[in-house]
Amino acid sequence: IANAENANIRFYDVPRMSSEYPQDDVEASWVESTSETMPNFSAIAYFFGKKLNEELDVPIGLIGSNWGGTPAEIWMPEEIFIENDSLTTAANMLKKEQWGPSEPGRAYNGMIHPLVPYTIAGVIWYQGETNTSNAAYYQNTFSTLIKSWREKWNQDFPFYFAQIAPYNYGDNFSGVEVRDAQRRSLSVPNTGMVVLGDLGEDDDIHPKNKVDVGLRFANLALSKHYKKGDILAESPLVDRVEVAGKNKVDVYFKNAADLHFGNRERGNAVFELAGDDMQFEKANKVKITAEKVIIKSSVENPKYIRYGWGNISIPNLYNKAELPASSFMMEIK
Repeated sequence: IANAENANIRFYDVPRMSSEYPQDDVEASWVESTSETMPNFSAIAYFFGKKLNEELDVPIGLIGSNWGGTPAEIWMPEEIFIENDSLTTAANMLKKEQWGPSEPGRAYNGMIHPLVPYTIAGVIWYQGETNTSNAAYYQNTFSTLIKSWREKWNQDFPFYFAQIAPYNYGDNFSGVEVRDAQRRSLSVPNTGMVVLGDLGEDDDIHPKNKVDVGLRFANLALSKHYKKGDILAESPLVDRVEVAGKNKVDVYFKNAADLHFGNRERGNAVFELAGDDMQFEKANKVKITAEKVIIKSSVENPKYIRYGWGNISIPNLYNKAELPASSFMMEIK
């Protein structure tokens, strides 16, 4: 906080507002980063902007529009729910929350619509915990949200998002199902994902380490948007899986330079294989080569594979940049 004085970093903090109708105005103004203004702004966004300012040597403006504990459905235009049965079903599954709205469009109307069409370089997004109640629909919901914002702005800006960190939700898989939906949302063009599997806290849904999250977002933007080609900013992501024997598969990853098992005492993620019955068995042998991970198990003729499949599963597979691999589940074809 003492080092927050920087006239080349400015904040625009949108006040929390739920509205039944799209608003044109918002009561906020640009302020310089100071010891007084910075503590009230998003910590992740601040560390993101600070890194960009240092690396690019240009002024950075950060618009903060956020409301903790809210689902994605409230951040998208309400009219798109009318013609999308999947979105409507997902919205009907949401629980009423005491700390914020749960009705479609309410935060979008009050906190996003007034910003359109203000020119922005891109979006960083950290959300998903509140969608564990309808995780099966999250990929469609989140992908639709990204597309709806781009349509409103008439701009194909980059949209970078955080994969939610491990947390004990009181069940086995709702959190990791959201994480996998986020991984699959990378099919939307011009997106990127920072993996936070090594930064979570089982008993705190808001992990305290904001610095590394902000820096991972910044490195992602520097690499993908600002074309700083010397930065490895993306975590290992499963690319394809090939059957290599009746009980063996080869797993190929993207962003896999110097793929290795990290020296993380907390790392507990495992690879698992299953047949047609979807009864997963832990791999009994895992070997890393220069380009792939070789997995053997007791499952003959494996049809499905998963890694780190649990709400509080912490990755132990890393790349050269010490970024953790994303959890995943997929069919072996």
